[in-house]
Formats: sequence, C-alpha cells, structure tokens
Amino acid sequence: MPLALLALAIGAFGIGTTEFVIMGLLPEVAGDFGVSIPTAGLLVTGYALGVMFGAPLMTVLGTKISRKRMLMLLMGLFIVGNLISAVAPTFTVMLIGRVIASLAHGAFFGIGSVVAADLVAPDKKAGAIAMMFTGLTVANVVGVPLGTLIGQSAGWRVTFTVVAALGVLGLAGIARLVPDMPKPEGVHLCHELAAFKNVQVLLAMAMTVLGFGGVFAAITYIAPMMTNVTGYADGSVTWLLVLFGLGMVGGNLVGGRFADRALMPMLYVSLGALAVVLALFTLTAHNKIAAAVTITLIGALGFATVPPLQKRVLDQAHGAPTLASAVNIGAFNLGNALSAWLGGVVIAAGMGYTAPNWVGAVLAAAALLLAVLSAALERRADSAESADSADPVVVKAEQAHSVQQQAAVHH
Repeated sequence: MPLALLALAIGAFGIGTTEFVIMGLLPEVAGDFGVSIPTAGLLVTGYALGVMFGAPLMTVLGTKISRKRMLMLLMGLFIVGNLISAVAPTFTVMLIGRVIASLAHGAFFGIGSVVAADLVAPDKKAGAIAMMFTGLTVANVVGVPLGTLIGQSAGWRVTFTVVAALGVLGLAGIARLVPDMPKPEGVHLCHELAAFKNVQVLLAMAMTVLGFGGVFAAITYIAPMMTNVTGYADGSVTWLLVLFGLGMVGGNLVGGRFADRALMPMLYVSLGALAVVLALFTLTAHNKIAAAVTITLIGALGFATVPPLQKRVLDQAHGAPTLASAVNIGAFNLGNALSAWLGGVVIAAGMGYTAPNWVGAVLAAAALLLAVLSAALERRADSAESADSADPVVVKAEQAHSVQQQAAVHH
C-alpha cells in the first residue's frame, strides 16, 4: 500500500475524532456556555446535517480543481472549523465552527475513496479504501477516549485545539505524499449527476443507510442500556465504546480484504450476521460479559460493510464516481440520524432500553434484502446482455452497421 494512504488515514483520524469526541464532552460544553444538555446536543445534530448537505455541495465545488488540491482545501476547512470551536465565545459561534468542520467530512471521505482506489491495482481497491477508513475506526479506539480525557482534565477547548493540530498534520501529509492527480478530463457536473440514474448506485446507497443505521440504532443508546439493563457503572461505558471501536477496526480491515475477492458475498455475510447479532443483543444485554462481546461484534460486522458498500458505489458509478462516493458518505450519517430517531421512538413508547436493538436488526435485515435484490437485477441485466450478443439477428445487424460505418469512412 502506498504511503499516500497513510496521509489520508491521518486526515480520517482527525475527522473521526472531532465527529465523536463531542459526545463525551457535552456536559462540560453545556456547563461552560450555560445551556442544557439537549441544547448542547445540537452540536451533534448540526455536525451530522453539515455532513449530509456538505458532501454533495463541496464535491460539486471541487469538480473544477484537482483532487489533491481539493483534499488540501477540505483539510484547511476542517482546521478552521475546529479552531473556531476551540476559541468560541458563545454557543452559537461554536455551533458555526462545528458546521464548518463538518462540511469537509463527506467530501473528504468521498474524494479520498476515489483517490485511494486510484493509487492501487484494480484487485486492491477495496483494501485501499479500508486503509483510509482505518483512520476513522482508530479514532474511536484512541482519538475519542483520549480527546475526552484531555477535555475533562484540561478543558474541552484544548481537545479541539489538538484536533485542529491533527488536521495540520493531515494537510502536510497530503501535500507531501499524495501524488498530484490531474482533474479527470471530460467530467462535468451533469456527468456526475448522471450516476444517480443508475438503479444499482441508488440501491447501494439505500443499503448504506439501512445497514449502518442498524448499528447506530443500538449504539446511540448504549449508555442507558448498559447502565440500566446490564448493570455496568457509568465509568465503564467509555471502555465498552473502546471495544466497539476495536471491533470497527477489525471489521473494516476484514471487509476491505474480502470485498476485493467477493464483494456481494461479503455483504451478504456481514449484513446477515449483523441482523442476527443485533436481535440477540436484546438477550445478551442482560449479561455483562455477553454484552461486551456483542458490542465488539456489532462494531466489527457494521464496519465490515463499509469498504464493500463504498466500492460498490465506485464500481456502479464508473466514469463519474466522485459525487456518488461523497453522497454515500452522507448516506452513512443519514442512517445514523434515522436509526437514532427510531430508537428514541421505541424507547419513548415504553418498550425499554433494549428495544432499539430490534430496530437495528430490522434495518440490517432490510439492507440484506436490498443486497439480494441488487445482485438479482445485476444478473438479469448480464443475462439479457449475453442473450442480445448471441442473437444472430442482433449480430447481423451489428455487422451490417459496421460495414456501413467502414464504407462511410472509406468514402
């Protein structure tokens, strides 16, 4: 794997840290600005919305320049946003800083996926994408717990200053290590938008929303579930999330490795197993050891879907993959927001803190059905194409057309 992937992974590490670290620092931020916890939660919601809308917006703006330069500009935007958050005098200014930083998120992973895939041989593309996303998964194991610890001991402003410094490191790495790939010729906005007419691209994005949404239906409510149902102390939740992050790291690498060999079978296995494990979580949540193992498996199976889903979008949107790739990153966040809302609905309905696990299982199962449908449609299209190419009438028509073209050229 080329060193340029390391630079992309460092940028991904910083982005992953700033996305999730705020969850552990909400009480400190709320206390500093004198706002309620639900109001401080807007820093999470605002970031997610910024990713969803920023991914296509920033990608469209970047169609006029080279991908390397766009990645550098996105890291610059990330640095500025985190510095604004670090020095924000009011809650509103901090929210603005969070939104500015979030605008870089979707486009960075979208364009970064295309760049990572272009850096390696065709049979290693999913592995290269997984290598970049390793930065995001490691952020959940190292960056988020460490950032939370720094914020609780030295102040949350120090955490965002450190995250901005990670952005500087990522920017320097991209400038130094990523080759200066020229902007693809003949690719325009209308060309990029045309990818969304492809049913397979839309199905892959729907799988992203539902599959990863299944993960966050359970993980969003992990703290009240583990403390009220399993019996863990409040301080244990951090280490349970570290186990979730370790699962993400392993699942991401395995998903990338096997997606290059058998992409759709990898999706079948990971989505099917995810649905089963989420359903079982309603039972294992009542035992401390079983719950810890289940949380690790959810992280592994959930992120095992990321490289194959991202590669699926790149493959199906061939010729104009950049915008589709970035929008698919926004689809992950849409899945997070949708599943968190649905999980809250079932809890509010009095079904208990384990009810979101059933929501997650249903979402993952729905994603599996879409994967089966996508493969069936693809096989049907391939069969129809093979039949057409073997049809003597079609062959003769093509030969006649070829003769006419040759005669015209000769004339």
